[in-house]
Amino acid sequence: MQFSSTGFSFSRAGAQRACLAALGCIVGNILLPQLCHQLPQGGLVWLPIYFFTLVAAYRFGLMAGLLTAIASPVANHLLFGMPGESALAAILLKSVSLALIAAFVASKTKKAVLLALALVIAGYQGVGMVGEWLLTGSFAAALQDVRIGFPGLLLQLFGGWLALNLWLRR
Repeated sequence: MQFSSTGFSFSRAGAQRACLAALGCIVGNILLPQLCHQLPQGGLVWLPIYFFTLVAAYRFGLMAGLLTAIASPVANHLLFGMPGESALAAILLKSVSLALIAAFVASKTKKAVLLALALVIAGYQGVGMVGEWLLTGSFAAALQDVRIGFPGLLLQLFGGWLALNLWLRR
């Protein structure tokens, strides 16, 4: 089986490429939150833990996306205590949902367009809201990413579109 950057099957070389891409995106998902946490409520407003997960899954496929989705929040939690233990399950649910949806949409569209990215973001946020509501029992907590994190959602949409289009041109 051959690896496709947006597909779901892997060769050994493809798996190595996905792991290297994921490593770079994991580092990005460690550095960007640290930068955003320098601002008041920076993590809540900018939602930085999801940015490189979107890029990894959309550009490099499901394996890179899932590796980034799982390793980034866990590494940030172990290294910096953020996200806190109480938020970790919801963030992992959103991250994994993002990776699955982004890889699927990318496999169908074969390019990064704003509408497709908006659907990816709406999809993972929808799954995440329901999951977080079930996990926490708080509808207010489930809506937090949309209420407070709207700038971060816009960063994912427009920044993700820009990053992906710069990468896809190569």
